[in-house]
Amino acid sequence: MNHIFSLLALLVAAAPVIPADFLGFQRDVSPAVLAARPCDAKHWRQIEPAVHHLALQHADRLAAVPEPERIAILAKLAGFIDAARATAAARPVLAPGRTVIGLLDPARGLGPKEITTIAEAYGGSTTIFKKDQPGETIEGVAAEFLAAVREAAAGPTPVTVVVLGHGLPTEIQSYGIRFERVADALLEGATRRMQAGAGVDLGDLVLVCDDCFSADFLINLLDAIEARCRDRGLPLGSLPVCIAGTNRNCYGHADVGEKFVPHFWRDVIELYYIRRPHPKAVTLHHFFDNVDNMMYGYGRSAIVEGTTVAGWRLVDPELVQDPAVFVPLDGNQTADLRRILGLDADTPVPRWLDAG
Repeated sequence: MNHIFSLLALLVAAAPVIPADFLGFQRDVSPAVLAARPCDAKHWRQIEPAVHHLALQHADRLAAVPEPERIAILAKLAGFIDAARATAAARPVLAPGRTVIGLLDPARGLGPKEITTIAEAYGGSTTIFKKDQPGETIEGVAAEFLAAVREAAAGPTPVTVVVLGHGLPTEIQSYGIRFERVADALLEGATRRMQAGAGVDLGDLVLVCDDCFSADFLINLLDAIEARCRDRGLPLGSLPVCIAGTNRNCYGHADVGEKFVPHFWRDVIELYYIRRPHPKAVTLHHFFDNVDNMMYGYGRSAIVEGTTVAGWRLVDPELVQDPAVFVPLDGNQTADLRRILGLDADTPVPRWLDAG
């Protein structure tokens, strides 16, 4: 019997302080964080996955401190995410004078108007790439798209890149474009416009991917840009903003018929083209709030009490996408993050943040 108790004690001791699965984090950690830093249920729902992923990034550090200190740090990390969201909220995605580059899956039913109509409604110009003409090849369209991305990164005009189609964690599957090729195109362009003594600045560029595993792909892309800057001795001014229509390890879904429209981008069109009045620009604030709220209903059923939505019931996990927005962090923000975690000033931390 003593051996059984000893084994149980070892298993408990070996359990990670930050559960790898989100449901475990919700059950075992979130209540204590909310007690330390209360916020309304809707807002916590929006940032809770980001708090979980940030905690996983720094799980070793969090495991090294007692539980009361760990909960206090997690509460501060939630505040850090909120501050980053507030700082980034006004960043435009669709706006006057902004160029939009689109890459569309070759499938029939997904046409250029899925991007051009909404982009032009906000005063932007568009360039769309899609294999839909005789003689075109997947490789040729991919090369043209990457060339356009390279030129956009080299120029002074703010750019939003929208990719709609099929994806894998390591590539834009519709065109076989691995994340390394996108990273190289962005860096080749950005280094051409670098001023003497300045860093690689991709801060006015936004990438939107609505395909399967888009968060995984964009994380790989962001990490690759950082690694290339570090390996080549290039100072990094800013990473791009990245918007993923699907969260980590999630499939994307689309309505397939006469029209082929991925759910995430369809909701963007619904909210900011079909519905009126339009805002002057579509910014990250709109993705943090309205787009996130609309997408939350996929795979879940609202629990209604009277006239109020009191909660949500998970119905079909396969349909859950839970989009994510990744924002760049500047030197002051990374210094704040190190202070919260109690890290040395020279400890490397990613220059991007999952802001929910």
